[in-house]
Amino acid sequence: MRIPSCGGSAHEIPRVLYMDKFLIVGLGNPGVEYSNTRHNAGFMVLDAFAKASNIVFEDKRYGFVAETTLKGKKIFLLKPTTFMNLSGNAVRYWLEKEKIAQERLLVISDEVALPLGAFRLKANGSNGGHNGLGHIQQLIGQNYARLRMGIGNDFPRGMQIDWVLGRFDDEELSVLQPAIDTAVDLIKSFVLAGVNITMNAFNKKSRPLKKEEGQVQ
Repeated sequence: MRIPSCGGSAHEIPRVLYMDKFLIVGLGNPGVEYSNTRHNAGFMVLDAFAKASNIVFEDKRYGFVAETTLKGKKIFLLKPTTFMNLSGNAVRYWLEKEKIAQERLLVISDEVALPLGAFRLKANGSNGGHNGLGHIQQLIGQNYARLRMGIGNDFPRGMQIDWVLGRFDDEELSVLQPAIDTAVDLIKSFVLAGVNITMNAFNKKSRPLKKEEGQVQ
């Protein structure tokens, strides 16, 4: 679209002025010692999205950030470097910095209450005992979309910390990878179609859950 200036010449209207913005956050812990650990499932989803989009992360305030566009919509990918328990600091900062509405925020986390390879998208809800989601809730409330990636709970009582900080083995990664690939498409749908349509379209694509596994809050 072009409009005439006062002198009669034409100028293009910058499209960026009309661009919707979205913040997609993958939770995890920074550092090579946490690479491919179960608690970093959110990081792994964003790494896959960035690779598919041919973009790279830059080290910025409170996190590694990558930017891309999708059909005129601006997407910010954020991997907080605050460590998991202070993830809310990064989320709040980037929401405020880029003036992004909370309904355009999607947070991706690991979930022990879901089996490996399963996932569940919700428009809002409790933190479910997840420390990263808990800190985000403290700072901005619980009215934001979250995608929980199942990592299973095959650990003895009292060993949850060791489990979530342990690395996926090759067999586990082969089970998780299809869910990561689907999550990449889910993010695109969230941006283009919104959370409700995306929930209806994608939650049924998760691997089937047993009745007792479907109670993620």
